[in-house]
Amino acid sequence: MANILIPYYSAYGHIFKMAQAVAEGAKKVEGTEVKLVRIPEFDVVKEAMSGQDAYVQAQKAQQDIPEATHDDLVWADGIIWGIPTRYGSMPAQIKQFLDSAGQLWLNGSLEGKPTAIFTSSGSIHGGQETTVITSLVPLLHFGMIFVGLPYGENPEQLTTDGIGGSPYGASTVAGPDGSAQPDDRDLTMASRLGERLAKIAKALKN
Repeated sequence: MANILIPYYSAYGHIFKMAQAVAEGAKKVEGTEVKLVRIPEFDVVKEAMSGQDAYVQAQKAQQDIPEATHDDLVWADGIIWGIPTRYGSMPAQIKQFLDSAGQLWLNGSLEGKPTAIFTSSGSIHGGQETTVITSLVPLLHFGMIFVGLPYGENPEQLTTDGIGGSPYGASTVAGPDGSAQPDDRDLTMASRLGERLAKIAKALKN
């Protein structure tokens, strides 16, 4: 079996929906076990956002998803990160999770594991590509192998009608007020990313 981990952070639920599609794609690959985990929220953020109904409802929808641990990273043969955009880079919640995994870096526990990233932003030019690229830097320090979504397998990315996705990974646009939700095209790209990563992780393990 190849173990596929999908750790994600989602304030308003967009990345959570994408993560579910990624998981469905990974499950299409025979001989894989897929685990969805959420990066823990900061208490200060919970308090600050407690008056926003959209945030509260999104958090309730995710309450049954187990929180990610560093042991999960060790368990995994392949890791697909759900990283929303915060000013063109990863949120502090994910940065802290990685920063606190220094022992895994020291031991080389994640070296050689394939990894991928999916993201969301408030607008088309809101930092989707920079978020994936900048998030890749610490993953390379852990020795992981990056997997993207090539044009040859995903020619839809060559269109100009707003499909979420690029050679770097799957993505969606939430809109300035967060009201837009991932559409079928976004979820298809997310599923393909999960399937592609799972195939590569299984091949590398074998």
